[in-house]
Amino acid sequence: MYENIKYEVNDGLAKVIICRPKAMNALNEDVLKELMAVFCEINSDDEVKAVIVTGEGKAFVAGADIAQMYELTSLEGRHMMSLGHNVMNYIENMEKPVIAAVNGFALGGGCELAMACDIRIASNKAKFGQPEVGLGIIPGFGGTQRLARLVGKGMAKYLILTADIIDSQEAYRIGLVEKLVDADNLMEVTEKIAKNIMSKAPIAVGTAITSINKGFDLGMAEASAFEVETFTAAFGSDDKKEGMSAFLEKRKAEFKNR
Repeated sequence: MYENIKYEVNDGLAKVIICRPKAMNALNEDVLKELMAVFCEINSDDEVKAVIVTGEGKAFVAGADIAQMYELTSLEGRHMMSLGHNVMNYIENMEKPVIAAVNGFALGGGCELAMACDIRIASNKAKFGQPEVGLGIIPGFGGTQRLARLVGKGMAKYLILTADIIDSQEAYRIGLVEKLVDADNLMEVTEKIAKNIMSKAPIAVGTAITSINKGFDLGMAEASAFEVETFTAAFGSDDKKEGMSAFLEKRKAEFKNR
């Protein structure tokens, strides 16, 4: 069904693997369209509770496809950037948790894809960077905004303006990734984290993601008010009854799908 993506679901855990090994999984327009399509499919599949995104081979995603971008006019470039923004925003705002398993190079659009995910788990072989200014452009899939929110404005300016490529240890130090693991254990650890999240109440997980995302850019008073609303929605759910009953009865909770 997909030419540039491998997609599989096992026991509620979806895996999206970007497969353009000759181009180091670079994001061209076709890949972006397939990413949008697969995440729309995931969002509408009630059996899927969590998603892992990774790349095939030595790269997570080595960037946007420069060979394709070079030929684009300004208007065509704007169209591609809008497509990239739509994909990243869609991933970020899903209520199902999306985890990036960063196995290798995550540069440019690859770093932006990882940042759109809820959690980033990095191999000790991973590399991160936003090298766009060296190509005469700037990050265009949300990088100037998400990077500053993750690592702070000063560090984001440093990385973007110098176009430095950093290793996974430095990415972990500055807060760009949440966990650092050996390359051989990357998928095992990422799956373990995903399954841990999947064992929790699906409605609570989804509303927590929404509350964090929506509240992040609000003032504290507005964000707190929004949290009250999302808390109330979770509190009125069957999952709340099951979770608290299980706790009181000293048994494992059995949450239903959405």
